[in-house]
Amino acid sequence: MKKLILILLFIPFLSYGQELPEQYWQKGNLHTHSFWSDGDDFPEMIIKWYKDNDYQFIALSDHNTIASEQYWYKLKPLDEQYKTLEKYQKNFGAWVETKIDTSGTYVRLKTFEEYKSKLEDTNSFLIIRSEEVTSSFENKPIHINVTNIKEKIKPFNGHSVYEVMQKTLDAVHAQRKKFNVPMFAHINHPNFGYGINTEDLKKLSGERFFEVYNGHPSVNNNGDDMHIDLESMWDLINISYYNEGKPLLLGIATDDSHNYHIQSSNYSNTGRGWVMVNSQEIETASLIDAMEAGNFYSSSGVLLKNVYRSKEKFFVEVDPKDGVEYEIIFMGYRKGSYSVEELKRVKGTSSYYTFNENDLFVRAKINSSDLIENPYKIGETKQAWVQPLILR
Repeated sequence: MKKLILILLFIPFLSYGQELPEQYWQKGNLHTHSFWSDGDDFPEMIIKWYKDNDYQFIALSDHNTIASEQYWYKLKPLDEQYKTLEKYQKNFGAWVETKIDTSGTYVRLKTFEEYKSKLEDTNSFLIIRSEEVTSSFENKPIHINVTNIKEKIKPFNGHSVYEVMQKTLDAVHAQRKKFNVPMFAHINHPNFGYGINTEDLKKLSGERFFEVYNGHPSVNNNGDDMHIDLESMWDLINISYYNEGKPLLLGIATDDSHNYHIQSSNYSNTGRGWVMVNSQEIETASLIDAMEAGNFYSSSGVLLKNVYRSKEKFFVEVDPKDGVEYEIIFMGYRKGSYSVEELKRVKGTSSYYTFNENDLFVRAKINSSDLIENPYKIGETKQAWVQPLILR
């Protein structure tokens, strides 16, 4: 019999009208870009936005760098148009280093250690080092984020998409063992360029996270006529992982933010996707431990008050917004089935599902009627995803 793997589940279910044990939801974005790669603003300005907008942690995950070397960034015409340097200087004053020569204006980008020491606040705001290891195979993009990385991981070559991904995951696990610190990889936007398919992901060993939602307008979360959406992909992978005895894949929501000066559905902006981690401490090890235990949910705008279960039931309660309609859907994989099925659908702000003896794993999704203010796709409404729970 398989063991129940998620620590959030070992809390007695309390019926309606009773006080629920306190949960500590910490909001964070794990996929963000700056001038260190293809973002269009300085790291400190980006971090300041997240800090000012009630996030508790952030990871800048620039492509194939961990922001450790000296780098003088040359301003581009578009930076001049956006007045990027002026905004930076207005907010950070003498901290900003510039130089001008005949070729243009340069600004020294602060390293991870520098901007971390400047903007991190003990017990209230955490900055985690990250890298988006960016590879490809036959023009198929393969992007993997590494959270709490210690040494830069160079992109790998291989004979298939699967081989490139597996080599990257193996490097992450080797580095984690070398430094004896918590860190994890997550597969980014599989449908970006339709570079990573379900069969590629099924074959992986040691992968625990992937992006079920990404706020970039070009990543094809919903698939197309020839490709499945990410949520369906998630379920198919987890059926395979369950049957092979692997830990289930957990779904992350991220901004994948690149653009900080123009707010539009045509740009990858901040505030579209995030994780809410149940951790009393805003500390890297505690957050990663909670996420690896599945003790978090992912959101594109819906907030939850409580996520609990007992041996018999799974309970979800929304933190509602006035005038918004909510729908809670429990999805599950059952004995004798070949797909994840809808188990229960309730309109309202709270619901529970009573486990059936045939249930193997169960997850929850929350839909809402609330339109996202700055969506990646016009008409997009706010959602949330609760991690799958192994029952048997």
